Amino acid sequence: FVADRWLRPFGLPGQSFLPLLSSHACAIPAIMCTRLIPDRRDRIATILVAPFLSCSARLPVYILLVGILFPGEPILAGCTFIGCYLLGAFAAVASAGLVRMFLVPGASMPMVLELPPYKIPSVSEAARIAMERGWSFLTKAGSVILLICILLWWMSSYPATAESSGVMALRTASQMQTDPVLAGEISAQAESLYLRESAAASYAGQMGKLMEPVLAPVGADWQLSVAVMASFAAREVFVSSLNVLLGVSENAADQTTLERVASSTRDDGSPLLPLSSAGGLLVFYVLAMQCLPTLAVTRREAGGMRWALLQFGWMTLWAWILGALTRFVLLSMGVS
Repeated sequence: FVADRWLRPFGLPGQSFLPLLSSHACAIPAIMCTRLIPDRRDRIATILVAPFLSCSARLPVYILLVGILFPGEPILAGCTFIGCYLLGAFAAVASAGLVRMFLVPGASMPMVLELPPYKIPSVSEAARIAMERGWSFLTKAGSVILLICILLWWMSSYPATAESSGVMALRTASQMQTDPVLAGEISAQAESLYLRESAAASYAGQMGKLMEPVLAPVGADWQLSVAVMASFAAREVFVSSLNVLLGVSENAADQTTLERVASSTRDDGSPLLPLSSAGGLLVFYVLAMQCLPTLAVTRREAGGMRWALLQFGWMTLWAWILGALTRFVLLSMGVS
């Protein structure tokens, strides 16, 4: 009831507040929660914009990309983190106004709310339900992430390729080197080159190179393109996908994911995630519809595939445009 006056200018009723707030945890139960909204037009508008709000699955991606952008700058990193949430909220309410204006026009039903009697909640019961549902989410999400990582590992490992002449030359030079420190450095270079060439020739590498022209404006090369496509099943897979694609050499085994990604390079020797690319991908992930289960729930709750396709197209379009614009602005400011 309190939120009704704030949401009405954007074409949403007060009943939309709870589903939108729930979207910060996960958009799937939030969309299912829209069943409480009596007016179908209000319900459709809420369903379409709920995924704009930053869910918990985006947090690993935010942490990685913000860590690349502002290493050792906790205040700037925190402000950027908050900015991601604000950008998602602004995109949600702005899109809701457009949806109610053009797709489902008409006056909303006046809000009539009967307040139930207040009762003191049971702390033990709330804790029990939270533990049960939290464990259920972890087991379901964890199984999906594990399956995707296994599939991605297979795609990035096959078909097997022979060592190139460059790798063989480095290994030979390492064996002939009398200085053990220098021999270890040359051997690490050979291993890194072999992993990069094997990944590029794999099924995942071929798929990434096919999508690279599409995602290049937001700052993604073929490795990042593979991670972006893999995260369509679940956003948090982006980080684990990079771990699989980058491989684990002996020298990198004790590094954190952030350190490994920050120190990794592309085929041309440039950083895998320069600041401009990290900024573009961050904005892309704030706005993009990178969640296949959410699309399935949208189709079911909205009553048609066209709503799910519209949601995917609208969110992806704006994510791509603003992500590319962010990268362009950073490059024009001299940020590489």
